[in-house]
Amino acid sequence: MTAAASLLRRLRPAPRTGAAALQPSFARRVLHSRASVLGLVLLLLVVAAGTLGRLWFPGDPWEMSGPPMLWPGEDRAFPLGTDFMGRDLATGLVAGAGVSLLIGLVSTLLSATLGVAIGALAGYFRGGVDAVLLRLIELFQTVPSFVLAVVLVSLFKPSVATAVFAIGIVSWPPTARLVRSEFLQLREREFVLAGRTLGMGHARLILTQILPNALPPVVVVSTLSVAHAIQTEAALAFLGLGDPNVMSWGTLIGIGREQVVDAWYICGLPGLAIIVTVLGFSLLGEGLNDALNPHLRKR
Repeated sequence: MTAAASLLRRLRPAPRTGAAALQPSFARRVLHSRASVLGLVLLLLVVAAGTLGRLWFPGDPWEMSGPPMLWPGEDRAFPLGTDFMGRDLATGLVAGAGVSLLIGLVSTLLSATLGVAIGALAGYFRGGVDAVLLRLIELFQTVPSFVLAVVLVSLFKPSVATAVFAIGIVSWPPTARLVRSEFLQLREREFVLAGRTLGMGHARLILTQILPNALPPVVVVSTLSVAHAIQTEAALAFLGLGDPNVMSWGTLIGIGREQVVDAWYICGLPGLAIIVTVLGFSLLGEGLNDALNPHLRKR
């Protein structure tokens, strides 16, 4: 048993995430990428707007606080203008930043959890388990994800929780396929065989030996999934399927669509905020991919 344990320690590769991901070399690789640095800067600006911005614009985003249809810069009290009902757009954008980020992050966490669990089971056990779970993945992928999200939100009362649930449920199949592929490769590696020799059970092998080495691509995909989730939430809110009591960027775009010709800024400003946030997550994902992909690091 001692010899097998020694063999396992020698054969097991260092996890590509976790403690290794926190080493200075990993941080240097991330910061060395111009894409990831720019992405981090953009995301920090968005997070600062959603948190510190409430100190400058603490009002209720639904409150009619000024004259209607003020253009940005026309009144110092309303630096980004007002909509057709006199609601302050700066307050709405700041409040919407927190809501959109919250929905994006939590729904991505839900989809990543489902995708990792299903993909790990399919790739590790193979055979009948893999066949059944693959059919489940294909079933979800046969229906366009946004259409399925609309159906799910319509079945329940529109709310932040409903949006998180719907976006998370429709977003997990790509992660599941990715994790399945990683597990199919890793389950035959020498360190996994050594773990079986030591008498490790299936759960311990999955959680302590294979999963830590399968997570790097999941981290990259999840970063991009946050951007997609924010876009999906904005589209749902634009269609009137968002929480009627919560202001989000999609809600602001929906509010301004009737005045898009005469007051394009009502739609344009939240649209620009979505573009900046999606670009930030996309650039960060590109930088993480460069830092975590060993083939790219050798170039």
